[in-house]
Amino acid sequence: MISRRHFLQAGLAASAIYGASGFGNWSRLAAQQALTQEDLLGFNTTGNVTLVHITDIHAQLKPIYFREPEINLGVGGVIGKPPHVTGADFRELYGLGQGSALDYALTYDDFTALAKGYGRMGGMDRIATVVKSIRTDRPDALVLDGGDTWQGSLTALRTNGRDMVETFNLLGTDAMTSHWEFTLGIDRVMEIVENELNHPFLGANIFDTMWDERAFEPYKMFERGGVPIAVIGQAFPYMPIANPGWMFPDLSFGIRQDNMAEMVAEVRGKGAELVVLLSHNGFDVDRKLAADVEGIDIILTGHTHDALPEPVLVGKTHLIASGSHGKFVSRLDLDVRDGGLQSVNHKLIPIFSDVIAKDPEMSALVDSHRAPYKDELEEVIGSTDSLLYRRGNFNGTWDDLICNALISEREADIAFSPGFRWGASLLPGQDITREDIFNATAMSYPEAYRTEMTGEFIHTILEDVADNLFNPDPYYQQGGDMVRVGGMGYRIDINKPQGERITEMTLLKSGEQIDPAKTYVVAGWASVNEGTEGPTIWDVVESHIRKQGTVSIEPNDSVEVVGA
Repeated sequence: MISRRHFLQAGLAASAIYGASGFGNWSRLAAQQALTQEDLLGFNTTGNVTLVHITDIHAQLKPIYFREPEINLGVGGVIGKPPHVTGADFRELYGLGQGSALDYALTYDDFTALAKGYGRMGGMDRIATVVKSIRTDRPDALVLDGGDTWQGSLTALRTNGRDMVETFNLLGTDAMTSHWEFTLGIDRVMEIVENELNHPFLGANIFDTMWDERAFEPYKMFERGGVPIAVIGQAFPYMPIANPGWMFPDLSFGIRQDNMAEMVAEVRGKGAELVVLLSHNGFDVDRKLAADVEGIDIILTGHTHDALPEPVLVGKTHLIASGSHGKFVSRLDLDVRDGGLQSVNHKLIPIFSDVIAKDPEMSALVDSHRAPYKDELEEVIGSTDSLLYRRGNFNGTWDDLICNALISEREADIAFSPGFRWGASLLPGQDITREDIFNATAMSYPEAYRTEMTGEFIHTILEDVADNLFNPDPYYQQGGDMVRVGGMGYRIDINKPQGERITEMTLLKSGEQIDPAKTYVVAGWASVNEGTEGPTIWDVVESHIRKQGTVSIEPNDSVEVVGA
């Protein structure tokens, strides 16, 4: 039986104490008093196997703010189904009180006011406290990392991922899979896998292109609670499309559904009574895979950064979504007997950093990795009057800021910023430090290009990205969210076929329609093309913020969405 009781207890208690109004005036002390570490970590231990899932942490060692999406649209058969539910609809679906701790953690409404009460979330030293607590209760719990771990911060960039590798080694990770890890380049990935990592780097769908052989271990067999367990790894399938293929030129990825079915049959043949897929496919891809491949008991899903307080059941497969940026840790207690999975007890644990104590050993390691860069991390570049966030299908204010910087600093008509989901949020009134800028831009191909494009080519780009996001077949959804556009508006009908979704493209500074035959100056960053030239995006953004002093982002209504 799957119960939401453990997860909702703290949130409902806070809602009962404070009600659904007036929460903008809560003090942090009051918010902390409504929650305790015992509330957050308390669990009715059941079954004989425990899994712990962390994913998409994007190199965030310290607690941060992270606003969940306002818009997370589903298409085809998943319209209105989790995770494509936000705000008030999400609260109603899961019984969350407005203004409660879990409302703050899981939705976007009143984010600034609630953040001032509940504070930051995440932090590897708090996560370590949670993992140690679980292992005190269940010493042989399996800790599984869903990938997107080694990228996303200044320190990860400066250390080539070493800070995160050592952090997750200390955490006691049992296995991981991958995505952005490969943007460190194949040489660095292999150096880490062969010499630094103390747990398996799994990728059943990664093959060598020359010999068509497996490039990494496809799965790992464990025995926990007397149960033979197979953990199969599935790396992000579209690496050479969404990220620069020249960084890992001899590897092939893909969903490889038939290969997955073969892996499940193979591990079952080896006696596995529990089959766990540690996946970076994205939620809707995993939902389809679960329907089409029999024999997977649990899918620990990643990539799309969804956080759901209950599993989603597809046939006999339970999908677990554990959020991103260290905001949550999932615990699953499983009753596995008579050759199979009998029941699931699940809790999505919110990592409130003002409530959960630091683990001293992990805290010391984190501080040691940050110490050489302390001055650089803490330098104040400017401040913001606006809430800066990124997550959502369309406009995010962080990317509006980046687009403004590209247009200004690169003297462009139009700017593109990728639809990345990673990047911490900042509250109005906060200073913007160099660390904050890197949290939104730190990557290994950061050049800010300046080029010319025809209106027709711009339309083609938008149509291609829209199809990656809104193709009704999840297996063709190959990237992040919609590319962010500065200096231009457009209309998108998400239910139209490719080539017909984008209309009414308008150059904002003149109000004129984009001419397919006319050439426009376009600036952007994160091109997957080798040899892209330009200043680093963090330098472009820093220069712009210094000139602004205090950043204010106007509401962006330049994209009209229909068909949702």
